[in-house]
Amino acid sequence: MKREDTKMKDINYTKKLAYMGAGCGVVLFAVFGLLPGSFLGGVMGLNIAGIMFGTPVGAGLVPRMIVAASMVVGVMVSGTMFIMASTTLGWIIGTVADAIKAGKKELATVDHK
Repeated sequence: MKREDTKMKDINYTKKLAYMGAGCGVVLFAVFGLLPGSFLGGVMGLNIAGIMFGTPVGAGLVPRMIVAASMVVGVMVSGTMFIMASTTLGWIIGTVADAIKAGKKELATVDHK
């Protein structure tokens, strides 16, 4: 019998809950962040193109590229915020769970006479 088979697996809640938080963040981003990120980035791009080329933004190639690039940036920022916030929250909850679990182990080994 190998040594790995007899050794009890150590459950690391910190890593597992961080991954679960990242997955939840992706879902939340897809539901609540994709469209608003695109809208806010597009408005930001229209403002930048309006400053550079005049307020009624024409249908030229450069203003369209500016708006498209800012929409991509808005979506990326929104996704980063959702995923990082939920991953951090999952990590914090997992760290607290690991600390509570470690505290219970130490309490269980104390002999009361």
